[in-house]
Amino acid sequence: MIVLRTTWKGVACAAALFSALIAGPALAQGSPGEGKTIRFVSSDSLGANYVQDQILIAGLEKLGYEVKLSTMNMSAILQAISQGDLDMTGDINWPQAQPAIEKVADAAELISDGTIIGGGINGYMIDKKTAEAHNITNVSQLKDPKIAALFDSDGDGKANLINCDPAWKCGDVVDFQVKEFGLSDTVRSIRAKYEPLIAEAFARADRGEPILLYTWSPSWIVYRLKPAKDVVWLPIPYDALPPGVNKPKTHEVPDVAGCAGGQNPCRMAVGPWNWRTLANKEFLAANPAVGKFVAQAKWPLNTWSEWEGALGKGAKTNADMKKIAGEWIAANQGEFDRWISAATK
Repeated sequence: MIVLRTTWKGVACAAALFSALIAGPALAQGSPGEGKTIRFVSSDSLGANYVQDQILIAGLEKLGYEVKLSTMNMSAILQAISQGDLDMTGDINWPQAQPAIEKVADAAELISDGTIIGGGINGYMIDKKTAEAHNITNVSQLKDPKIAALFDSDGDGKANLINCDPAWKCGDVVDFQVKEFGLSDTVRSIRAKYEPLIAEAFARADRGEPILLYTWSPSWIVYRLKPAKDVVWLPIPYDALPPGVNKPKTHEVPDVAGCAGGQNPCRMAVGPWNWRTLANKEFLAANPAVGKFVAQAKWPLNTWSEWEGALGKGAKTNADMKKIAGEWIAANQGEFDRWISAATK
């Protein structure tokens, strides 16, 4: 995980800029949050959801709330929100988190159906040059030792598949599918810190060497390695997920840019996903304006990709996230103000 680092000077400067950017017309309806505090929490895994969270926080402050932001791992977040020790989070990865959410459903409530318009995707990716040169259109082809050897970067004869962090649930999906699809003899799943592994993949791609990885979109990875141009998504042969992972109706996703061989729909490693907002039920009942505001907050896939691209270029601190959020608000002030206005009614 990436730890955010900042300075008081950086925060102060960013806060001043942020306040100026979000300063829109005064709302005649009043401030439903006046005199109230929201304990907002972000997950400890850096992504464009951090920019989303800063826009949500800006909106809540515009509604009159004082917002206190903390960061922790998802297990702790769910426990704290269900117990009423924290109020809300915007970082629920759905449906990955569905089994855990169901356990706290008596005390916590999902507010919106997702903040990415159309949702995101997860799957296996290889460089386009190798895919086209060897007609690779499905992950099951990695059972062929000759195909697998194309992605061998350490000399053991097996394909080196960049997997997720050891603590991430997506890594369990990949390890399960490697066994399920009969790839254990030809593919080695590499689970370590994801960011350094991806940096290595970028370097290999720059040298024109084959790459094989598991990733998702929107993300800073696909901002750097563009599907259909630099890389292709490699479909799975059939739907398969390990126990404990929510099973969607289908893994097939229509109109995926860069699906190998031009396949449509593209059978991804998991079905479509999204970021959803979770709040303590008692808190939400006492603050209906919060639910009304959050339910409107949605962004298209290309906006999320731009945010992820900024992260890939080095944006890492709280001040960076506030700056990106403030720039979006300034460019979309009318839409932002409409969300606020509707929430106050």
